Amino acid sequence: MKRLILASTSPYRRALLDRLDLTYEVCSPGVDEDAYRHLEPRDMAIALSIAKAEALDAKDALVIGSDQVVDLEGEVLGKPGSAERALAQLESMSGRAHRLITGVAVHDTQSGETYADVDIHTLTMRALGRDVLQRYVAHDSPLNCAGSYKLEERGIALFERIEADPSTADDSAIIGLPLMKLLALLRRFGCDVLGE
Repeated sequence: MKRLILASTSPYRRALLDRLDLTYEVCSPGVDEDAYRHLEPRDMAIALSIAKAEALDAKDALVIGSDQVVDLEGEVLGKPGSAERALAQLESMSGRAHRLITGVAVHDTQSGETYADVDIHTLTMRALGRDVLQRYVAHDSPLNCAGSYKLEERGIALFERIEADPSTADDSAIIGLPLMKLLALLRRFGCDVLGE
């Protein structure tokens, strides 16, 4: 199997990739995410995933890039960075549905080929008051998460429904890395974790 590199410092993506029991390296891709803000949300997720996968100067490796975009009726909600902004984002989503778009790309540094895919879930948040949302932000501290929630922690309690196309849904995508789609991309490069 080729050398694998995860172009992300996200602990959530590392935890998901660890489930596959693969040996891989972690590198920060150093991509300016703001440079992609002009794109439509779905295009933004794919473009950022590709940019991250292609950003690393590594020899003979498969580089994995991924990015999530929270699309609230055309408005992209990024990582809040502060409790105040997290609360504002959550208040704007309260009682409403938004799309969580997760892109993934794999780049072969030897051949120069890159393949990408995207996963889209629609999440409907419960109608919650400011005090509840403040307590949630204090508990999970989702300051480095697009949309200001952590579904792998208490953030799942914010939602009343999560929907996806059943034929393409990849539940690991809502945490940050669509593993089934990633595995399909790796197989295109002859890398199968089951050794088939």
